[in-house]
This record gives sequence, structure tokens and C-alpha cells, in this order.
Amino acid sequence: MSNKFATFKMLSGYSIPLTGLGTYLIEGDDVLKTLDKALAVGYRAFDTAAMYGNEKDIGSALKELLPKHNLNREDIFIQTKLNPSDHGNVAKTALEKSLKNLQCGYLDLYLIHWPGSYTVSSRSEENLKLRTASWATLVEAKEAGLVRSLGVSNYIPRHLNQLLSNCYGVKPVLNQMEWHPGCYDNELKQLCDKEGILLQAYMPLGGNGNLSLLRDNVVTSVAKQLGKTPAQVLLRWCLQQNVAVIPKGRSMEHLKDNLETDFIIPESDMKLLNNIDKVRFDWNPYSVL
Repeated sequence: MSNKFATFKMLSGYSIPLTGLGTYLIEGDDVLKTLDKALAVGYRAFDTAAMYGNEKDIGSALKELLPKHNLNREDIFIQTKLNPSDHGNVAKTALEKSLKNLQCGYLDLYLIHWPGSYTVSSRSEENLKLRTASWATLVEAKEAGLVRSLGVSNYIPRHLNQLLSNCYGVKPVLNQMEWHPGCYDNELKQLCDKEGILLQAYMPLGGNGNLSLLRDNVVTSVAKQLGKTPAQVLLRWCLQQNVAVIPKGRSMEHLKDNLETDFIIPESDMKLLNNIDKVRFDWNPYSVL
């Protein structure tokens, strides 16, 4: 089965494509152009966030493009995230605003973007109270039919265990993390696997420019040996460990290539990739209480 159709059945009973399109920094006219190409080559899952500032553009684009590609709302998977400034009792209102911007009737998945709140210090114990309140009000939104599934992003084992101990009867179905050979946490992976929570990798290709893992000697060597692109190797590294991916892409070539991950990386090469120098390109959630 082609990877573009591979899915994972989440704890909520709904399925999510294992490869989706990340839309961070895709704005304005680029949204319509990129989503048009993505739908044409087979993407059916799209990731955004309130703080990306592109929810309205994505909503308008999908409203125009779904009929063009003979698709209905039920054929695609839309996920977005709570702005870290909107933790607490206002979380449901924030979700409703995202839903209005995206013009999609319901959200497939809504994530708490960050375990901390921008309204308090990352070292404040108030963060736990605020994210717990956020979850409580998001559960209400789920019960009201506004969102089908709830998840989190940037939750390390401590944050996840706290949530699981007080989740108001609704466990998170997914945890989105920076995840690539230079940045992964075996303890977190084991916890998610044990609890049935899907890990989803953002920035699965690493950083940009000369710092990108696409230029790493180990990655390029494995890619050459397998006859694949460095990007395909990095995405397959995740998928081979049952970690979903949401790579970005704008060109038709990159969008197509990022779906072509139906191959196996030999265990010896997986070990080489696992031992790449560790580097984090984005937020560090380990500093948040």
C-alpha cells in the first residue's frame, strides 16, 4: 500500500494519515497554490496552528479546492493548535475561533500547542494548573461535537503523565514533537507506545540551510546507498518507528517525494542514524514546569 494512504487508528476511534502536510510559514497566495498541488498528489491531512496566522487562508483555500479535486470535508483531516497565550478557561473560545477561521464544520484534531502559558514564567507551577484547565474545557468542546479528537504538542514524559492522571476521561490521542535522528526521546516514545498515543514528528527533516539534517553526512550516505533522497530517508526513519510525519513542501517535486517512503532502512543504517549528533532546532519543552 502506498504510504500516502497509510493511516493510524487513534484512541478516539478515528484514523489519521501517517503523512500530512505541515503549513508553518506558508501564508497568503502560497497557501492556495501549495494545497492545490498537495491535494493533487494525494495529501489528505493538513497541520496548522492559531499562532501560524494562516488558518483563514487554509480555510478559504480548502473551500475552493475540495470541489476542484472531487473531495468532501470527510475526505480530509484538519488539525490545528491552541495558542500558548490562550491556556485556561478561554481554550474552548480559542478552538471556536480556529474552527470559524478554517470554515470546516468540525476539527479532526485539536492540540495544546505548548505545555506552558505565555502569560506566566516557564518555571511557574501555574503552568500545570493552566494546561489542566485547558484540557478540561477542550473536553467540553469535544463533547459538544466541535472536535473529534484531542491531543498535545511538545509534552515531555512529565507533562504527559500529569495529563494522564487527570484527563477528565479523555486521553490525548497524539503528541506532536520535534522528532528526527538528532532529536528524540526514547522514554517518551515508550510512554506513548504504552498508552496508545501516536507520536507525530514536526521538523522531521531537521533545521534549515547548513544546519539541516538533509546535509548530514550520515543521512546523505544512507540515502545514496538506498537510492533515495535525504528527505525520504529522514521521513522513513520516523515512519519505520511508527512515528507520523508532517513535513513542509511547496514544490510539486518535494510534495511527491515526501510521500514516496515505501522502503525499508536496514537495521544497521537505522543505528547509524540513531547516533547522529544530537541537536534541537526548535522550542525546548524540558524547561517548562
